[in-house]
Amino acid sequence: MATAARVREARLPPPPLPLATLIGRELRAGGSERPALRYGHAGFAKRGEDYFLVKPDCLRVPGDPSSVFSVFAVFDGHNGVSAAVYSKEHLLEHVISALPPDIGRDDWLQALPRALVAGFVKADIDFQRKGEVSGTTATLVVVDGFTVTVASVGDSRCILDTQGGELQLLTVDHRLEENAEERERVTASGGEVGRLNLFGGQEVGPLRCWPGGLCLSRSIGDMDVGEFIVPIPHVKQVKLSNVGGRLIIASDGIWDALSNEAAAKACRGLPAELAAKLVVKQALKTSGLKDDTTCVVVDIIPSDHLTSPQLSPKKNQNKLKSLFRRRSHSSVGKLGGKSASFGSVEELFEEGSAMLEERLGRNLSLKAASPPFRCAICQVDQEPFEGLMTDNSGGYCSSPYAPWGGPHLCLECRKKKDAMEGKRSSRSTACR
Repeated sequence: MATAARVREARLPPPPLPLATLIGRELRAGGSERPALRYGHAGFAKRGEDYFLVKPDCLRVPGDPSSVFSVFAVFDGHNGVSAAVYSKEHLLEHVISALPPDIGRDDWLQALPRALVAGFVKADIDFQRKGEVSGTTATLVVVDGFTVTVASVGDSRCILDTQGGELQLLTVDHRLEENAEERERVTASGGEVGRLNLFGGQEVGPLRCWPGGLCLSRSIGDMDVGEFIVPIPHVKQVKLSNVGGRLIIASDGIWDALSNEAAAKACRGLPAELAAKLVVKQALKTSGLKDDTTCVVVDIIPSDHLTSPQLSPKKNQNKLKSLFRRRSHSSVGKLGGKSASFGSVEELFEEGSAMLEERLGRNLSLKAASPPFRCAICQVDQEPFEGLMTDNSGGYCSSPYAPWGGPHLCLECRKKKDAMEGKRSSRSTACR
């Protein structure tokens, strides 16, 4: 029995390593050089509601080029373009405003998942103030060196293709038809889930939530549906090895036509710009132009694969291509496994809960904490006793709300939180 137990223990994957450990290991190994990024995008419009964002030269510290990070995103709008356009223009600034100032890179990366949650919720609140009924999916990808952080609501998707041909899905589809956990959450929060009911009782189409009739359980905007359609993103953070990898970020116009494996296989061996075009072309060839199709491809390439003096330009190009060369279908790994099972990727963080207390109540032990009466979502400072209380230990209370275990929220953000959890409504709803 003892021998069998030792065998079982030996088969268990190693636990994820702390980010600081991984960065330290990289520095000690001489791998402090940042990878190069190559990216491309392509798309075809049917309704004109897809938008994308490419910002390769963001800075954590203004004026310091060593603090560069890059952001890529896809927004698939519905019921108009307003929510997608707003998210493209403002979502990133809301995320950045939720990050503590004057902290180092490792603390910044550890704080990023929490800031992404706050930024998505802030974007949703601000957009809904406009009174427009448009909504959008959002898949936002932050690349800092070999660390990749992805936040997503809706059914746009991001996959990671590594040198060995293994694929990892870095997002979760929030489609009611396919996500049983989201169906349970929506009904528990007071929504109804069912198909479109025609005259005579015939049910057609995918599962939708009512009121509103939306097929998704998470989005930004959608003011005319229930508050149980939440903007709280699934967030995953991974650390690539120094061999790099390829990210494919695309709207559901791609994923409804192609599997993850088919999309990755269609563009292996090609530079990023051409790869994005080939993915779109393959999707259109498979199903035709039934929906807007948008694809962004990002290659994370070790710097020595680009600047090695021993390689002639032709040999250098061949070495770069070997990172993403075409492989047989049988060599493609399965999705959904823990990153510990992949030699080239370490999983640092993953959380998909729709409860703000679980999402905002973590990673609070940073060196630079927010002021005690700054709202963790909208970043507005308040005087003590103004509006709403802080957490249980603070002792401040404002009727009709009870204490909660998370950080301080202003009155409007607390109202939003309670509405998303089905405790009260912060707006009227109407079917469409």
